[in-house]
Amino acid sequence: MAAIETSGLGKEYGGDILALEGIDLRIEEGEIFGFLGPNGAGKSTTINILLDFVRPTEGSATVLGMDAQEQSQEIRRRTGVLPEGYQVYSRLTGRQHVEFVIDSKNVDADPSALLERVGIPEAADRKAGGYSKGMKQRLTLAMALVGEPELLILDEPSTGLDPAGAREIREIVREERDRGATVFFSSHILEQVEAVCDRVGILRAGELVAVDSIDGLREAAGDGATLRVELADVTDDAIAVVEGVDGVTDVRRQDGGLVVSVGNGSKTRVLSALEDAGHEVMDFRTEETSLEEIFMNYTEGDR
Repeated sequence: MAAIETSGLGKEYGGDILALEGIDLRIEEGEIFGFLGPNGAGKSTTINILLDFVRPTEGSATVLGMDAQEQSQEIRRRTGVLPEGYQVYSRLTGRQHVEFVIDSKNVDADPSALLERVGIPEAADRKAGGYSKGMKQRLTLAMALVGEPELLILDEPSTGLDPAGAREIREIVREERDRGATVFFSSHILEQVEAVCDRVGILRAGELVAVDSIDGLREAAGDGATLRVELADVTDDAIAVVEGVDGVTDVRRQDGGLVVSVGNGSKTRVLSALEDAGHEVMDFRTEETSLEEIFMNYTEGDR
């Protein structure tokens, strides 16, 4: 059974603003799925439809095998949500926040253990209005973890956290996946997504333009590599030689060498072509295409 599945999902606002169009998406149980897109691409709208905060204009969505609109209360009971920009109640303590969720879900859970898990046990009985931004984010995560939810929806979970805190979030996400939960992970911090996600989906202007593993997206972009070649002498002829190699999509000078964007199997051909033309290759190395480069390619490029 899919943890999340949408078919032809669309949403218009006011009859003339198209927020989502024809979203077909399937997220498997036990998967960590990264949901990416620039501001205004439709990420928040999609999440709001899954949680029945917004009704779609067309199409359908199921969550944990249930209709997202018809069975929304049961879905929310079995789902933990860390929304972007959640406002805590300044007069309630951290413990009271977690207890409120425990009561609303009618589950047996230990507030102290949850607050310790997210790294703020010493602040359990302090009013949340005095928490730092990072502490508030940790508190919201503790609330999302109440009841060992089958699905976690995390929208910008690293907001306000330092690198150590972001690493702790990643560890918790992996632990939840290992427990059997599905994690739907939306973030602008692409390094976080690349570090934990099994697959990613990329939204652009309301359309789902790619769904694959990061390795799969790299493969679709070529063989997913940049070749950096250090030459004894960088000449116009050397650049022309490389430009003429099958599968090369871009060549530029940089730091006494060439930076070459290569397609499938092109790295060896580039080096051979340079040497056959009499150019001395001093050193070379390859670098995988980063998720950021893939993301820019899909959201600002021609894909």
